Amino acid sequence: MTYANIEIAPSILAANFSRLGEEIRVVEQGGADVIHVDVMDGHFVPNISIGIPVVKSLSQATRLPLDVHLMIEQPEKYIEDFIRAGAGRVLIHQESTVHLDRALSMIREFRAQAGAAINPATPVAMLSDVLDKLDTVLVMSVNPGFGGQKFIPGAMEKIRQLNEWRARYNYSFRIEVDGGVGMENAAALAQAGANTLAAGTTTLHAPDPAAATRQMRKLATEAVRQRV
Repeated sequence: MTYANIEIAPSILAANFSRLGEEIRVVEQGGADVIHVDVMDGHFVPNISIGIPVVKSLSQATRLPLDVHLMIEQPEKYIEDFIRAGAGRVLIHQESTVHLDRALSMIREFRAQAGAAINPATPVAMLSDVLDKLDTVLVMSVNPGFGGQKFIPGAMEKIRQLNEWRARYNYSFRIEVDGGVGMENAAALAQAGANTLAAGTTTLHAPDPAAATRQMRKLATEAVRQRV
């Protein structure tokens, strides 16, 4: 892995939805790589966010890939619809389905990148049997459902463990981290092995979101250069 593998993924959960297209264009100008889209159903997590129509509109409003994080029960019921709406990468929770392997295969069948997410209380070992089938592992560093939460330190060790396994077994998955990601920990996360930083409040609530996006990339890429 090199510094060129770092992705900055502004999370629209923190966006002003009355100005969503404009806010996405601003972070595009700041060099964002993907747009992180949190889909919540009010059952798997205690909040409701957006659905398929918004994802379809987003796909028409940006040139960037959509990193669609399904925080919903039984995600396999909706995988095809979200991919047809424009999701380029679909992330589903290990805790949300008893058929994780089958659901990941469905994502691949519909020609999107497949990712698995784990909550703070879930050990990374729960993904050991599917790591060879993943394009992304998403480590939740807050309890999912709401933006603006404080980073849970235990996530850092999970990232290090995944990075070690990736190197040892020659896996190709990205390591994404979501929750409490900011300027104060971007470098440490990249140093630990994270490749994709999903950040909402730090980017979209900044006085200059484009500048904040650029600064986060700078911090992360410099840290990876030091690591390699």
